[in-house]
Amino acid sequence: IITERDRLFNELKKLKWLKPFPSQANFILCSVLNGRARELRQKLQDKGILVRYFDKPMLRDCIRISAGKPEHTDALIKTLRELEK
Repeated sequence: IITERDRLFNELKKLKWLKPFPSQANFILCSVLNGRARELRQKLQDKGILVRYFDKPMLRDCIRISAGKPEHTDALIKTLRELEK
């Protein structure tokens, strides 16, 4: 999990519209810089990828992505890159 979390973090950093925060947990918290976290969560859910969305004042426009298997990270990053276009 630690190795995959670190890989996930490094891949998320490459996306200019997400700001991942370093983590020691089994997930990465990301701020959606374009302010559309709710829409992003729905688009990912439509593709079968579940992330947690927050709509609280301190976490507004943030999503939480759990670290999983390498193939899960690959699918997530591929989908995020497609949504970026």
